[in-house]
Amino acid sequence: MMEHYFLFFIGFVWILFATIQDLKTREVANWLNFSLIAFALAYKAFFSLEVGDLNFFLYGLMGFAIFFGLAFAFYYGRVFAGGDAKLLMGIGAVLPFERYSEFISLGGGFFILFLLTGLVWTVLCSGYIALSNRGSFMKNFKIQWNKNLFLFILAVIVSVILQMAFKSWIFWIWSIVVLFAFVILYDYVKAVDNCMIKLVDAKKLTEGDWLEQEVKIRGKLIRKSIHGLSWENIKLLREAGKKVWIKEGVPFVPAFLISYLIMVYVLAVLKFELGDLVLVLMKIFS
Repeated sequence: MMEHYFLFFIGFVWILFATIQDLKTREVANWLNFSLIAFALAYKAFFSLEVGDLNFFLYGLMGFAIFFGLAFAFYYGRVFAGGDAKLLMGIGAVLPFERYSEFISLGGGFFILFLLTGLVWTVLCSGYIALSNRGSFMKNFKIQWNKNLFLFILAVIVSVILQMAFKSWIFWIWSIVVLFAFVILYDYVKAVDNCMIKLVDAKKLTEGDWLEQEVKIRGKLIRKSIHGLSWENIKLLREAGKKVWIKEGVPFVPAFLISYLIMVYVLAVLKFELGDLVLVLMKIFS
């Protein structure tokens, strides 16, 4: 494990800078992510040559490949922006895999920990966004509530029919509570989502920004894309002096930093498997 401590420190510095950049500009520069990947793999390659053990490098390469697949899925599922996905690949290269079983215990443990941390972070951020845009949030929430009220009433009618079939008042009450909570949660998420749509001057656009509405310039239609705006599209928008509707995302890199610090503390200070910590956390949450 000692040979990984230097990488732990490097990973922390890189992710800290990525967090600051994400909070300030809502993006993470490619050079920062690519340099983390290159540095981690180069370190593992040189260390492997030094000690004559190729596995040290191969485990790092396999960790990068596995997290590349996870990042790819999250990116195309529109959970992550490009910078977040590349940072996840870098963490895959940094993780201290030492045997094949750790791709499940350590890799899976970190991933579950990251999902739990990301969930808490997203809830906190969404609450902050709702409070910061109270007027817009309440307006959007009322619109969503009125739009989904019919579905809620229909669901209540269905639950009444089920209650008559099962003859259980407890089942009926719980179904109403669950349905009501689901509608509230859905309307809340949609209202927060709408608060994140901003009209932005083309001069302030950055590559990868998610376009919310299609724009037509000089006969060319700039469409919404999972990859966000390209630099060529941004230049066209700037030349035309356009303002466009952009959907901002929650700055997610802080969740990487928190998860990474927990991982390092568990592995380097507490000296036990990350998978054990995740099992404890899951028991607490359940």
